[in-house]
Amino acid sequence: MNLIGIGIDVVEVSRVKSSLDEFGERFLKRVFTKEEREYCGRQKRPELHLAARFAAKEAVAKAFGTGIGKEIGWLDLEICRRDSGEPVVILSGGAAEYAEARGVIQVMVSLTHAKHYAAANAVIMGK
Repeated sequence: MNLIGIGIDVVEVSRVKSSLDEFGERFLKRVFTKEEREYCGRQKRPELHLAARFAAKEAVAKAFGTGIGKEIGWLDLEICRRDSGEPVVILSGGAAEYAEARGVIQVMVSLTHAKHYAAANAVIMGK
């Protein structure tokens, strides 16, 4: 296995909260899948969990070397949790196509958040 890329991102939770307050469902549906919205909505401070997922999507896109845009869209990356609590990345659409074309075997992500910030890092391994 070879390292394809690594990525990291930090997000101010207040920025996500501000987008929620200003754009509401339009922001949520543009950036987060239904499952992500449902999971975060069940949490005591949804903005913390949304910010962590936002950071994770950015980190994965950076690890791919593309950023969010032409090849990979926000909804092409879904950040879920295993029963153990470990975050897992589910690729679809453009992200899945991009990964397949580059021989991606595994996408790993780690999330963290505190009162004011959320962060994530991503590692992509391939053939």
